[in-house]
Amino acid sequence: MDFLDLPACSHAEGTVRLPGSKSISNRVLLLAALADGVTEVRDLLDSDDTRHMLAALKTLGVGVEDRGDNHWRITGVGGAFPVKQAELFLGNAGTAFRPLTAALALSGGDYVLKGVARMHERPIGDLVDALKQLGAQVDYLGNPGYPPLHVHPARLAGDRAQVRGNVSSQFLTGLLMALPLRRMATTVEVVGELISKPYIGITLAMLRRFGVDVAQDGWAGFTVAADARYKTPGEIYVEGDASSASYFLAAGAIGGGPVRVEGVGADSVQGDVRFADALALMGARIAMGPNWIEARAPESGRLKAIDLDCNHIPDAAMTLAVAALFADGTTTLTNIASWRVKETDRIAAMATELRKVGATVAEGADFIRITPPARLLPDAVIDTYDDHRMAMCLSLASLGGVPVRINDPGCVAKTFPTYFDAFARIVR
Repeated sequence: MDFLDLPACSHAEGTVRLPGSKSISNRVLLLAALADGVTEVRDLLDSDDTRHMLAALKTLGVGVEDRGDNHWRITGVGGAFPVKQAELFLGNAGTAFRPLTAALALSGGDYVLKGVARMHERPIGDLVDALKQLGAQVDYLGNPGYPPLHVHPARLAGDRAQVRGNVSSQFLTGLLMALPLRRMATTVEVVGELISKPYIGITLAMLRRFGVDVAQDGWAGFTVAADARYKTPGEIYVEGDASSASYFLAAGAIGGGPVRVEGVGADSVQGDVRFADALALMGARIAMGPNWIEARAPESGRLKAIDLDCNHIPDAAMTLAVAALFADGTTTLTNIASWRVKETDRIAAMATELRKVGATVAEGADFIRITPPARLLPDAVIDTYDDHRMAMCLSLASLGGVPVRINDPGCVAKTFPTYFDAFARIVR
């Protein structure tokens, strides 16, 4: 559909079972592919991003079998990919493009990696520079520092690489996942502040599940041993997506609630479960169990503004920007520079769309500041920039009792194809 009209609503209540985490799904698929043995992957996210990863792995010689009901059987190759020449199209899937770049650069083959136009605008130079320090041979086919890429067989050299930590955590994730392919002890040093640390936490947790322990020097250095090898855990379940949970939890906090999400909770390895803490700072009433989180509106019925460093919840922080429309006072979200190199420039896009519903918005290199209007403007036409999170976040504006049109609603297929159905079931 070209657009979706959301009716005015003011109450939200119900339970949502979350789809699998995108971040965990694509990490698990790549690790299962590189591992020795067969891995049964259950509750895998069914989305554009995971389909790109699955298609790429199949092209590279990995056994990929759809067992139905989001269950996939991955027969690992026990090291580098057996197919040594391939051209891969990876859409706008950063969680596939960055780790595959690293793994292929150390796999001894000749590969071309391409994506959609926006993927070719997303920087990858820091990752490529780090790989070159380890002997990788990578050429840019377009603008230097950006995809598409041509990867040649590496000339292994050096046991140490440096990578900047303040652009994208996916660069460090890609390096860590690929290093066992080198069969030599290797250290990665992070230059400057490492953003999005919880996402590196996910990576380290997944590596441990596949038998590789990474030695850490805080968040500044990571060493993979020479004898590191991936081994299948046999069976692995993918957690629900904590970033996707944020939309429904915010709906409960805005629209009364209770709204419960199932699939993530106190036992989650995902940092975005801390979005619930941010909602609590805004006055929402939060309850949590091992595998569920529930949100209700404040006793007063109205959220309050916050000033929050969002480095620990970069994706879920987008939902706070929309929740700010329903808060008393001015909300400031800081340390979100990574928004600018995502599926779109999310700081600029969010500022533009929030103004359409009447908010006063200021933006900077790494912050956004939102002052809500006395009443939301009706009939806003929201552009989504081919960005799934813009579409899902801005749907919450309809809880202000105003109809909202979402352009290109199909972009949610990247992570949550049935999002609007799930949203419709909880709002009144």
